Amino acid sequence: MWNKVKKSAEDAIDPVKDGASIMIGGFMGCGTSEILIDALVKKGVKNLTIISSDACAAGRGVAKLISNNQVKKLIASHVGLNPEVGRRMSNSDSFEKLECILVPQGTFVERIRAAGAGLGGFLTPAGLGTIVADGKQLINVDGKDYILEKPLHADFAFIRASKIDKFGNTVFYGTTRNFNAAMATAADYVIAGACEIVEIGEIDPNCIHVPGIFIDAIVSGEMP
Repeated sequence: MWNKVKKSAEDAIDPVKDGASIMIGGFMGCGTSEILIDALVKKGVKNLTIISSDACAAGRGVAKLISNNQVKKLIASHVGLNPEVGRRMSNSDSFEKLECILVPQGTFVERIRAAGAGLGGFLTPAGLGTIVADGKQLINVDGKDYILEKPLHADFAFIRASKIDKFGNTVFYGTTRNFNAAMATAADYVIAGACEIVEIGEIDPNCIHVPGIFIDAIVSGEMP
């Protein structure tokens, strides 16, 4: 399909069901598709596993899903600016209980990259001697121990495109690129919320950050 543009954010996220795992690009909201998250809040799907660099801050990005009791598990590297995460982690009420798995940020993005590249994992010293290493395989290379970290994959990825053509060739401006490019390669179904949609051929191939073959659905309306 050459034209992947959907009529609305609601149409774009239609395949997302209860229990899905979703990668959400961005760092503290920078590079996060708010229109896709708002559509997901409106849809009300539950028991989601969210894979995001952080939990954002109240009223923005991933925080909206957490506040709306839609997230069962959060895999992230930074949650300190959203106090609701800590409250839900320690809450005994099963309705509000949140499982939070913290991953060192370099390890976080490398696990995603490994999934996108079809690798079986990678070795890292980050987390040795801490709870990060609990239950994981250690491998010794030339006398030094490393943790074997496995790939991180998701059912869906929500990315934010600064500019995208109708096939899905994507450009990110500045720091909005962050985790978006890697996440677009590591999910079964990738949805792009776009600031600007152009015709196929209008983007210089040398400027493309994510080839359109990785993108499944596109919707306009994302704020610059």
